[in-house]
Amino acid sequence: MALNLFKTFLLPELLKGMWVTRRTFFEKKYTLNYPEEKTPQSPRFRGLHAQRRYANGQERCIACKLCEAVCPAVCITIDSEVAADGTRRTSRYDIDLFKCIYCGFCEEACPVDAIVLTRIHEYHMEKRGENIMSKDKLLAVGERYEAMIATDKAADAPYR
Repeated sequence: MALNLFKTFLLPELLKGMWVTRRTFFEKKYTLNYPEEKTPQSPRFRGLHAQRRYANGQERCIACKLCEAVCPAVCITIDSEVAADGTRRTSRYDIDLFKCIYCGFCEEACPVDAIVLTRIHEYHMEKRGENIMSKDKLLAVGERYEAMIATDKAADAPYR
């Protein structure tokens, strides 16, 4: 009873908050000038999607549809067909970036490391429909940033 009365009239939570404010008020502030200065990123950062190719130029995706099945946001759509050499390949691979929650489950489920999430976080859409990343767009991103993707995979390899 006395403790509740003490907390009601003296407001210890308010005093604790005021003490934190007083303590941090005089500390030196740090400002980052964003476009010119960038903060360091982890190699595990999950940003824009990309599809990778093998060294010989062949697509890695084997249309197993595991990434489509594991996606909690249901943002991946895959259609497959049999290629001329008898292997199964994707004819359509779409990711809706507006639906995607960037959880990385698609990357974890892929048995051949075909789909990866890059460290690219500075992208935008100007027109309707640009939020759908088609197979061609994904492969273009993968080809453009293959060096970064490979170094990030190598840095993360000891932890897998």
